[in-house]
Amino acid sequence: MGTPMDAEFFTAWIGEAARAVRAEKDRLTRLDTAIGDGDHGVNLDRGLTAAAAALAERRPAAPGAVLALAGSTLIRKVGGASGPLYGTALREAGRALGEGAEVSPAELARALEAAVDGVRGLGAAAEGDKTMVDALAPAAGALARAVREGRDLAAALEAAASAAESGAEATVPMEARKGRASYLGPRSVGHEDPGAASGALLLRALHTVAVR
Repeated sequence: MGTPMDAEFFTAWIGEAARAVRAEKDRLTRLDTAIGDGDHGVNLDRGLTAAAAALAERRPAAPGAVLALAGSTLIRKVGGASGPLYGTALREAGRALGEGAEVSPAELARALEAAVDGVRGLGAAAEGDKTMVDALAPAAGALARAVREGRDLAAALEAAASAAESGAEATVPMEARKGRASYLGPRSVGHEDPGAASGALLLRALHTVAVR
């Protein structure tokens, strides 16, 4: 059957995401300094660390509750855009998962689509706007396709993580149309979007947990 996607799995994902963001905090900050406020790495590091700590303290029993608590913690602890956007993504994913004790790959795919819809709704961003949607939306599509094709969890999440990484890289030649980076106009071209970069880190962290 492979790795069970239960509350422990999703708690481990948030912990791995926190470690990944901490390791790449300086790179995320450099990316954000080029076209934003320069605080994306610091803010997301603080928020995910707080989310991991909240999960360790409260130990939710269901995957949906894990993501809901992580999302609420991010919204409460993180300033700027990343807290509300990632917090909304996690809360919408948690809502989509409901109260079940374990999650199937198909349910995870639907939850990721719900997360992307939440980000789109809050930020009014679409693919091509040079935002985290450029990483998250391709990942959701790749995961859904892999699940429909009957691929196992590790392979499906590898597809999702690779799609997110490719999507983040594809933001480099884009001109930003949303957020603070859009104020730069053509000067935003040539820089990877920090939100897309961190989105790719979170998707890779999910794959990492699945193959442990």
